[in-house]
Amino acid sequence: MKFIAAGLSDVGLQREHNEDSFCISPQHRLFVVADGMGGHRAGDVASKMAIHAVASFFDATESEDATWPYAIDPRLSMDENRLVAGVRLANQRIFDTSVQHAEMHGMGTTVVALFYSTTKERVFIAHVGDSRAYRIRDGEILQLTRDHSLVNDYLAVMPDMPQEQLDELPKNVITRALGMQEGVAVDLTADEPAPGDVYLLCSDGLSGMLHDSTILEITERAGDDVEAAARKLVEAANDAGGDDNITVVVVKFL
Repeated sequence: MKFIAAGLSDVGLQREHNEDSFCISPQHRLFVVADGMGGHRAGDVASKMAIHAVASFFDATESEDATWPYAIDPRLSMDENRLVAGVRLANQRIFDTSVQHAEMHGMGTTVVALFYSTTKERVFIAHVGDSRAYRIRDGEILQLTRDHSLVNDYLAVMPDMPQEQLDELPKNVITRALGMQEGVAVDLTADEPAPGDVYLLCSDGLSGMLHDSTILEITERAGDDVEAAARKLVEAANDAGGDDNITVVVVKFL
């Protein structure tokens, strides 16, 4: 199945530096968004390290079934193993750098990565943190990832928590990120794309400013012009306040 893709990253209206990064690798059918955090621009370093680590891992394993330095998980396909290994390697490199360099201490990044497997004819999505993946199909938008956030963690334990208590919780606290610990749990989702489907990866600078219905409307209005979709989404997030860096990658299957 063929696809077209475009991405855009913007500093937003309230931040001095852009700590988001993204990658589009048609050769590997790989798409990644990372949202960095940390003082002294360390978040910028962390997000770039994540993108580079995942992409370079796919370069290194293009012609072989390899997950070094990690063991193969027999429960997963080789393509799934490869994607998860790339994200775990990114975590290890960011963590090691933060330990070795005092100015980078505490840096981290979210990551959401989509890989299209031609052997399985499926997309595999790996994520850590609150950067999201959506699928748009037949006029409907579906969030494919679950935010690793304080609010969601509370809801997982206490699904009937009253709204007034939820409102008291800080909204932007994430509970999982690359670089925070030597190891990381990577969530993995699989989906079967159909012609016309759009997969959208974004940092919370987009999803935190726009309702899902607005993301759907803008993306559908753009049709096959994925560059226009990315541009219009970023513009809309800025029009809504641009409180954070904004990054989006749009992938449309044909």
